[in-house]
Amino acid sequence: FETAAMQEQLVHAGYQVRSFDEGADLVVINTCTVTGATDAQSRNLVRRARRINPECRIVVTGCYAQVDPQAFADLPGVALVIGNEEKKQLIDLLTSDSDVAAIAVSDIRQVDVACLPPLTSFAGRSRAFVQIQNGCDAFCSYCIIPYARGASRSSVPADVLRQVRTLVEADYPEVVLTGIHIGGYGTDLTPPTSLLELVRQIEQETSLSRLRLGSVEPTEIPDELIDLMADSPVLCPHFHVPLQAGDDAVLQRMGRDYGREFFRERVQRIRSAMPEAAIGVDVITGFPGETDDEFENTCALIDDSPVTHLHVFPFSKRPGTPAATMPNQVPGDVSKARASRLRELGERKLQTFAAAFVGQSLEVVVETGGAGSRLKGVSRNYLDVLFDGPDVLRGQSVEVDVTGVAGTQLLAQRRNA
Repeated sequence: FETAAMQEQLVHAGYQVRSFDEGADLVVINTCTVTGATDAQSRNLVRRARRINPECRIVVTGCYAQVDPQAFADLPGVALVIGNEEKKQLIDLLTSDSDVAAIAVSDIRQVDVACLPPLTSFAGRSRAFVQIQNGCDAFCSYCIIPYARGASRSSVPADVLRQVRTLVEADYPEVVLTGIHIGGYGTDLTPPTSLLELVRQIEQETSLSRLRLGSVEPTEIPDELIDLMADSPVLCPHFHVPLQAGDDAVLQRMGRDYGREFFRERVQRIRSAMPEAAIGVDVITGFPGETDDEFENTCALIDDSPVTHLHVFPFSKRPGTPAATMPNQVPGDVSKARASRLRELGERKLQTFAAAFVGQSLEVVVETGGAGSRLKGVSRNYLDVLFDGPDVLRGQSVEVDVTGVAGTQLLAQRRNA
């Protein structure tokens, strides 16, 4: 969302977008800092941009730039390093013409208001995103994000509704509500509100045809939200839930405020209300002190639960977090081997989930080209669907009949084609 907002600022200011590999006069890199691997990827992007065009001007922003701006200021070619809050002033900050990299990174923990930049389009995307919330107050022991994103703060409902209506008018068939901790939406507003109430407003007060939720913590999925989704013609039957571990002792060390049985009950409640809902989860392997038995508990919980999509990350030390200095750090090769095993489990579960839709009709939003001449669409329950059709269908909502399955993707024919 924030990358699209910066791109729209630049285009309105007269810039033209080029592909990265083509090279450009100005390169803006919006960084992530969730893992050490993403840090390395961000630094490598700076070096690649410099190789493609040694004369380019590089601006680095995002979470890695927020927590360690000097790491980029020292790299050749970097002209400007800006924090997450300074993204909104990108055009003004570009006026700096110093030979030394300028750093504009404020103390984001002091920011207490969310500002939703207006967006009219998402270049190259068929589904649009609206950032309803920013920041996080959870301070999980492994996570640097509260320091990179600041305190939890919500966009006012009127701004969210205005943004959704703008995107509907631009013919986007689906909007995804995104943020850092969207389950906590609205508690900081006056008067307080909630994600549940915001979703109701969007459904009742806009003509949006498909609304999807971003990641929601297991403790922030009330029965009322599940029931609303089950009855709604607008809300996509899809929850993404950050589990992180399936063992109570590991969850406690992580600073998570629930246990494995609470998670199991929530996802079973979702499945009971919506038998065809997608349920995705995030899991970290190799958290400090994770024993073989604790890992097996995670595997067993996921295997026994109606999880359909699995996103697995080997533990990565983040300097400044409690987990970075915890005893009994798990060797990297062990973390990676556990991650590989969980990914295999996740693929089997997704294949089983997808195969159940053979013979059914689905509505998909056409996103990109698939294999060969095929188009790829995304169903309401977050399945990739491949089918033949003209490129003009990209960005549209299409009805398809599912004829088969290839791995984790469905094969289909366009209805009435």
